[in-house]
Amino acid sequence: MQKRLHRSVFLTFLRMSTHKESKDHFISPSAFGEILYNNFLFDIPKILDLCVLFGKGNSPLLKKMIGNIFIQQPSYYNDLDETIPTILQVFSNILQHSGLQGDGDGASATPQKLEERGPLTPSDMPLLELKDIVLYLCDTCTTLWAFLDIFPLACQTFQKHDFCYRLASFYETAIPELESAIKKRRLEDSKLLGDLWQRLSHSRKKLLEIFHILLNQICLLPVLESSSENIQCFIEEFLQIFSSLLQEKRFLRDYDALFSVADDVSLLQQASSVLDETRTAYILQAVESAWEGVDRRKAIDAKDPPVAEDLNGGMATAELISGPSSYPENSEEEKCMGAAAALGPAVHGVELDSLISQVKDLLPDLGEGFILACLEHYDYDPEQVINNILEERLAPALSQLDRSLDRQMKPDPTPLLTSRHNVFQNDEFDVFSRDSVDLSRVHKGRRKEESTRSLLNNKREVVAQRQRYEQYSVVVEEVPLQPGEGLSYYGDDYEDEYDDTYDGNQVGANDADSDDELISRRPFTIPQVLRTKVPREGQEEEEEEEEAEDEAPKPDHFVQDPAVLREKAEVRRMAFLARKGYRHDSLTAVAGSTRGHGQSRETTQERRKKEANKSTRANHNRRTMADRKRNKGMIPS
Repeated sequence: MQKRLHRSVFLTFLRMSTHKESKDHFISPSAFGEILYNNFLFDIPKILDLCVLFGKGNSPLLKKMIGNIFIQQPSYYNDLDETIPTILQVFSNILQHSGLQGDGDGASATPQKLEERGPLTPSDMPLLELKDIVLYLCDTCTTLWAFLDIFPLACQTFQKHDFCYRLASFYETAIPELESAIKKRRLEDSKLLGDLWQRLSHSRKKLLEIFHILLNQICLLPVLESSSENIQCFIEEFLQIFSSLLQEKRFLRDYDALFSVADDVSLLQQASSVLDETRTAYILQAVESAWEGVDRRKAIDAKDPPVAEDLNGGMATAELISGPSSYPENSEEEKCMGAAAALGPAVHGVELDSLISQVKDLLPDLGEGFILACLEHYDYDPEQVINNILEERLAPALSQLDRSLDRQMKPDPTPLLTSRHNVFQNDEFDVFSRDSVDLSRVHKGRRKEESTRSLLNNKREVVAQRQRYEQYSVVVEEVPLQPGEGLSYYGDDYEDEYDDTYDGNQVGANDADSDDELISRRPFTIPQVLRTKVPREGQEEEEEEEEAEDEAPKPDHFVQDPAVLREKAEVRRMAFLARKGYRHDSLTAVAGSTRGHGQSRETTQERRKKEANKSTRANHNRRTMADRKRNKGMIPS
């Protein structure tokens, strides 16, 4: 019954928007337009509701119906133009009820009375009020998206009111606060919070798609459909829109995750050869800076729950309430953040001090504690902090803080005393690990009663070790046996495992060493330190004198051989000449000995060398040099 009623209502409106039923039964277009407009058969609120209720599944018929209405009666464009300020007022009402109204708006211009309470932020308001705000936002976003998706020609009318910038500004202000408020309420009704999270994620995505539809209809499609001479105005509109959104980093990040800005810029570069490269590069750089501290691949791969895609009408919305809750647990906090809501890494230490000083250099009257709170709220972006402070666009929670607030240094969770590790830890003198220390063992400086001589004369340790070393001298070589004790000592049983292979052989008899060296042991010697008898001084002196006499060379009383002396002198002379660099004279070797006695091998080699090399010396190459001069023309022939 409900489905049939739903279908009948749609067919009724479809019939009301048709001016020609057949060739014989029709109404003129002008008269039809007057009937629709003057009798209020259709108005902008009805058209918006039709798009929401019947857009899914009836999109072609609905596009034809609404297009016919606006074509036959252009006055509806004026009505839509007058309706858009009301739509923008809806966004302002959501910000005002959420306590996020900017300081420049009229609501905050009036002074607040003392007895009045300040506006509640989404984190502080009751859960039911937060639910109303999220439902209101979800209905508004779904209605706008459904209308623009069915009738995209209305985008020009929306942009007359600078709708793109207003939409991005609302997104940047409201969406993060509402997400944070839902995430902080983990201890309340989990099913309701899961439903609110799905609706907020759905609203966030629809806002981005609304912006994409507006941008596509205003700038991109005209560039593709128009000639190259008429596209400059559309390219300028595209650059102007994104230039006004460079401060909305969260919006740019989320939009770029769904619809790549770089692809749109590439499309414009292909369509126009006179595109301003400086402005496009600046826009792309701003988009990249919005991704700082966020994993882009993880953000792009994150998808919204599929149930949220069915929120196109009231019936689909009702089905979501009974569906399972998809609100994330603590371990899945990053997944619930959506396309690009993942928080960047925390900043500590020198980097944090640098960011604080960067803001304080421009605004020296602000306290470091206030600057730190602003940096934490705006994801440690000093440019956004400075811009919001100068434009008085701080979040309500930051506006209530004292601007001269000092920074509170957090104590180190691991103090020095508990994290101390060294070789002296937990010893008997470690005052950090024990309360009492034996002060009798603590002495400052050198003890007066001790000296070097007394320390060396202290032989207590030597005496303690003497008995131990004396035991080493007790070595039993043989066990004496009395007659008749052999059997009792070795036992009466025969040892059949005894190896008697070498009993009949004299092992080592033919070796160079004597048998005494093989079977005898080195006599034990007590270390000199442990000896009781100290040799006398006179005895030591006598031994030293005997050793000195043995080492002294024995005098030679005979005359040395003169030939040996001459040979040694010749060796010394040759060594001296070699050190001076003189070469050995081979003339004597060439001369050789007397004829008839034969020549030595050295003489033969020297004569052969002289015969082979004599042309390089003296005047033995006269003919060769004369031929050389004659060939060069130096001697007349």
